[in-house]
This record gives sequence, C-alpha cells and structure tokens, in this order.
Amino acid sequence: MNHAEAGSPVPGIRVVIVDDHAIFRSGLKSDLDPSIVVAGEAGTVEEAIAVIAAVRPDVVLLDVHLPGGLGGGGREVLAGSVPLLGSTRFLALSVSDAAEDVVSVIRAGARGYVTKTISGAEISSAVRRVAGGDAVFSPRLAGFVLDAFGTAPADIADDELDRLSARELEVMRLIARGYSYKEVAKELFISIKTVETHVSAVLRKLQLSSRHEITRWAAERRLL
Repeated sequence: MNHAEAGSPVPGIRVVIVDDHAIFRSGLKSDLDPSIVVAGEAGTVEEAIAVIAAVRPDVVLLDVHLPGGLGGGGREVLAGSVPLLGSTRFLALSVSDAAEDVVSVIRAGARGYVTKTISGAEISSAVRRVAGGDAVFSPRLAGFVLDAFGTAPADIADDELDRLSARELEVMRLIARGYSYKEVAKELFISIKTVETHVSAVLRKLQLSSRHEITRWAAERRLL
C-alpha cells in the first residue's frame, strides 16, 4: 500500500487502484496514460478506505469483488467512503458483466462500470470521462442500469421522434447504450463516417450537446 506524500504537487488526474491482485495493479499502472497518476493502491476493503481517505484522489479504480471487511466487496469500500463521493469518483472494475454486480455498485455510488477485458487506452479514456463527471459503462452494460433506475415511461411528444429518421433512431439507441462509433458501424453495416453524420443530425434535431445527453434523453423516454 502506498500513496503520494501530502502536499506534493501531482499533475494530471490522480487515481487510486483497488484490487486484491498485485499483478493486476502493476499491469494496470503500466497501461494507464501518462497523464493519469497512480497516487495510491490497496488490496483489501480496510486498506482501500484508509488510502482513499488519505489520498483523496480524483478517481478510484475499484475491484467489485474485493476481499476483506465485514461482507467484502467494492460496495463496502463505497459505503466507507461516502463523505468523499462528491469530490472523488469511483469507476468499478470487474471480470463480471452480471446485471446484479453492475446495479449493486452503481446503487452504492459508483459512476461507472467496466470489465477488465478493456484495453489500457479504453480504461484511460474511461478514467478521464469519469473524472469529468460522465457516467461510463462498457458497451451493453448500460442497459442494466437503465432497466434498474428507469422510471415509468414519460409522455413522448410525437414531434420529438418524428424529427428522427428510422436510421437515426437506430443509431441513437446504440449510442445511448454505450456503443462506440466503430461498434455502431459494425452493428448496422455502415461506415464510421455515416455514424458520425447520423449522430450529428440527432444532436441537432433533439437540441442536445453530447452523446451522454443522448443517453439521458433516451433513458427518460424508455427508448432503450
């Protein structure tokens, strides 16, 4: 367990890695973008709560199935870090893509959930997005969260949907579920450039400013 010395200047986004496998922590550290600084590590629930409180990082990369504590698991780390949830954001990591795992840590306060199969570039991007306030999920996991947290169907003004073509609606739904442009292109058998064109049209027609607003817009209307 280690953490940055108090008062020392640390550039970039500061993270704490919480995982019970030292070899995974080492591999993750080497894969992260240089702009992301590992300010601390922990291998158990108790260590994690202590290091997070001492370091107060921007983002915690949190293993969902962590040993230790009364019940173990990433949820207990979140429960022990409640006072910091406003300033420190938690990104859950797991080998599992089970709905119950995803939903439980999001309910506890995590801002995102990604599987450990993603690349170093993808995890670095996820860290930056979570640090910036976005909610981040591996593709196809967002649906679990929307199902769990969605409310009753909202009334949809006919003219809202009428603004979108059938293809734009397909693209919008996939983007809202967390698919990348490349994945949307593969799914719909169209080019990435065409996907970009459709997304731009969706943003313009719905008067939205980002793909994350598309997710929120679609979730509120139960369109996923």
